Order: sequence, then structure tokens, then C-alpha cells
Amino acid sequence: MNVMGISGTPRKKGNSEILLRYALKPFKNNGWNIKIFLLSELTIKPCNACESCRETGTCNINDDMQSIYDAFRWCNAIIISSPVYYLNVSSQLLSVLDKHYAVKFDKPLEGKVGGAIAVGSGTSGGQTITINAIHTWMLSCGIICVPGELNGVKAVADKPGDILNQENWLKQAEILGFNILKVAKLLQK
Repeated sequence: MNVMGISGTPRKKGNSEILLRYALKPFKNNGWNIKIFLLSELTIKPCNACESCRETGTCNINDDMQSIYDAFRWCNAIIISSPVYYLNVSSQLLSVLDKHYAVKFDKPLEGKVGGAIAVGSGTSGGQTITINAIHTWMLSCGIICVPGELNGVKAVADKPGDILNQENWLKQAEILGFNILKVAKLLQK
């Protein structure tokens, strides 16, 4: 079975990327195929509202989004992480979510399972809004949203790598991954 992860941080090895990797550990331990998309290493241009995808079924913007479209079709589960930027997802991740529009009529994610991770610099840094934005997108794609212990993972960290000193958030990310894995296995039966 296959799982994809999208790290929405523009920082290489940022806290949300670290938590994504922890959330993917249960899949690795169960022999799943894993694809991780690091938006810090990809170029995803924003949608320009040309509407050509409505006629052709593909986006005509030449960037790295095609590999993500392919992974939408390939995966059984998806985990998305994002830092909180002005109480919302990062602009890099927003471009990915917006550009799903090009394949929305194919419904490549319908019936699959997913979860969300948000990392903000304070306890009221917008993590809940960011999780809600990702979950709302997931629901619009037909994805079954799976919680961690409570909802998505809403961590607090600021400087790159800070999250590695917070054992509780690392554990919460693994719990999210385990819960998604469990639901995906149930759906496959």
C-alpha cells in the first residue's frame, strides 16, 4: 500500500517536515511505499485561473505539480504538514491545494484517508485554523479525515529543529500516522 506526505514548509528540515517524517514512521514500519514531497525543494507555481484544465483535465503550468498529481492517484493515504503563516497554511502549500482543481473531476483522492499537522510559534499561533484549512480541503476532495489523539497535530515550535526537543509532539505525530494507517487498513478489507 502507498502513502504520500506533503511538507508545506519552505524551510529545509523545518519543524513541520520533521513531524511529517515522524507521522510516516508507522507506515515505514508496516512496509508501505512512501513518497514525500518537500515543497522546500519543489517549484509549484500558483494557479493563474486560466481554466484550461476544465477542458483538458491537466494543468498547463509547467512546474513540479505533475508528480504530485501522479501521487494523488497512486496513494492510499495522505498526510499534509504546514507551518502556520498569518493564521493559515503556507503559500507554498496553498498553491498545491488550489491546483488540485485541475484533477478534481477525476476525484483521485476520493475514499482515501488523510491527516494534518500544523506548527505555529505560539499556543494561539493559528494551528487550529491551519488544521481546519487542510481538513476542509481534504473533505472537498473526498478524503476521510483521521484525527490524532484529538484532531490533527497542533504543535508549538519556532526555530528550525525546536520540535526535536519536544517528545510529546513527536509522539503525537506518530499517533496520527498510526491512526491513519489503521483506518486505511480497515478500508482495504
